[in-house]
Amino acid sequence: MPGFTLPRTVRTTRITRAHKISAAVVASASCAAALALTAAPSNAETTAAHAPAAVKPVSANGLPLTAKDRADDGKKDQQLASSLTTGLKVTAVAKQGHTAKQAADRSADRKVIAAPKAAAPKAAAPKAAPKAAPKRYANNLDGWIRESLDIMKSKRIPGSYEGLHRNIMRESSGNPNAVNDWDINAINGIPSKGLLQVIQPTFDTYHVSGTPHKLTDPVANITAAANYAAHRYGSIDNVNSAY
Repeated sequence: MPGFTLPRTVRTTRITRAHKISAAVVASASCAAALALTAAPSNAETTAAHAPAAVKPVSANGLPLTAKDRADDGKKDQQLASSLTTGLKVTAVAKQGHTAKQAADRSADRKVIAAPKAAAPKAAAPKAAPKAAPKRYANNLDGWIRESLDIMKSKRIPGSYEGLHRNIMRESSGNPNAVNDWDINAINGIPSKGLLQVIQPTFDTYHVSGTPHKLTDPVANITAAANYAAHRYGSIDNVNSAY
């Protein structure tokens, strides 16, 4: 076996006491580190690795914020808060106005519904038609005949103006106070009188209501004679002589 000779430098190198102490210190430190890693939780290393670093605020262009930028941001924040406050106030006012309008509408609806309950004003009573002025007739033969015809019409007694006028002119010549004092009636004490020469018993029997109860009254005499002639001859128009 060939012989192996160490170099001189190795042979002459000696481990001094200082070298031994240094090696002991290094070994102790290595053990302490190993014990520390063994005792720490398993995620301690991960947590330390992922712990967030302090983030410094930056502006929109990526540069750190300056004092002016912070002041501008503060003003914007105040403006935004003021705008939000104003919006809330406007919304609240609008909501109050809408609520008030709804209340007013409900009140108006209640009034409309309640309106029929109110007493309706009484309609003004229709004015009475003015009374027609009484018809006036002339105080002569024409007026007496016309008034008699109106009364006869209301009593449904037939006769015409011509029939009345013709018989009046034959019997009295139109004199309402004419008296026959020579015929049989006069001899018997009941003379014929008036426009149509009527005796009292006949006048009393055929007197027309609404006329004076007087034999020589022109209208009463004509209507009574026409009423008598209607019962006996059908109409005064049918009389052409003493009757």
